[in-house]
Amino acid sequence: MNRRNFLSLTGTLTGGALLLPDFLFAYGSQKNLIAGNQCLVFVQLNGGNDGLNTFIPFEDPLYYNFRPKIAISKNEVISTTKGMGFHPALKGFAQMQQNGDLSVIQNVGYPEPNRSHFRSQEIWQTASDSDKYINEGWLGRYLDLQCVNHTPTAGINIDSIDNLSLKGDSPNSITVKDPDRFKIKNTKEETGVLSENASLDFVRKVANSVLEGSEEIQKALTQSTTETSYPKNALGKNLEWIARLIKGNLNSKVYYTSQGGYDTHDNQLVIQKNKFNELDSAVFSFYQDLKQANLLQNVTIVVFSEFGRRVKDNGNGTDHGTAAPMFVIGGQNRGKVIGNNPNLADLSQGDLKYQIDFRSVYASLLKEKMEFDYTKIGIKNPALQGLF
Repeated sequence: MNRRNFLSLTGTLTGGALLLPDFLFAYGSQKNLIAGNQCLVFVQLNGGNDGLNTFIPFEDPLYYNFRPKIAISKNEVISTTKGMGFHPALKGFAQMQQNGDLSVIQNVGYPEPNRSHFRSQEIWQTASDSDKYINEGWLGRYLDLQCVNHTPTAGINIDSIDNLSLKGDSPNSITVKDPDRFKIKNTKEETGVLSENASLDFVRKVANSVLEGSEEIQKALTQSTTETSYPKNALGKNLEWIARLIKGNLNSKVYYTSQGGYDTHDNQLVIQKNKFNELDSAVFSFYQDLKQANLLQNVTIVVFSEFGRRVKDNGNGTDHGTAAPMFVIGGQNRGKVIGNNPNLADLSQGDLKYQIDFRSVYASLLKEKMEFDYTKIGIKNPALQGLF
């Protein structure tokens, strides 16, 4: 097995069942991250969330012409501004926006869009052009340059599978399904040289650093408590854990989690409402928790999906589309609606034309919140202005 394939395995630890052999030795305990108290939290909506029924152009008659079966009526839309408003299930999002803590970025996408879930997610996670393939994620490349040495808790992915966004040349992130159970048995001996095989030593060093990552996570959990009531759903639990880790001073730069179920080809009104109820309650609880802890200014939350849906409904739902809104919460964002309203009179093959490249959003996050030169990881798009 080559080094890269091994790293793709060592980054995934989903239940804390791994027992490390007793020949492992200590592998550095110092903090290797560049100083700074800002962090990014990503909530990925898997399946292609329908943006037009999320932040709704309720004053445009074409919206109702294109969607006779699934449009949200004008009297249901909440927190309206400049012809746009939120889905009625997103009361928390609307409140955060009214508080000046949520920015909406409209018509986000990329050139030559791909309507495959897998490929479009890959494009978003690597920040590649639609015709290019990159093995490392954009956040993984960022962490490779930010970490002086291999740092297993620089990025935390709360999920049951790895996220390509965090994959780098060095495994500076850990995927954890249940932090409460992520306790790895420490059976290492305090010995020196292991062997004359450099590759084997590297493997053992990485494995032992994961042990240290487990210890750091448990330490952060013991140093924090939950002061806010979170909903009893999977996303709510994941965000509660992330809040605990942030409040417990884990000092990770990136946190990632996801919510599935947005592929609404059929029965969209019911499915999307249910998913939004889960999303809204979870994110709003996370927001309140951080605000109460006086940490919201240090945490930037990004909510996005791999693509939107087609403008015209298919009778009871929508098919795969292109551009859609992104939401940025906290991190002292300006609380604005950025970009023009969706232009339903000028479509491309029945889809919205993107106006803001998602990589410009990434560039703004790295530049303004991480104080990092985004061109060093291959992002060529200029940073989005007016977000922070």
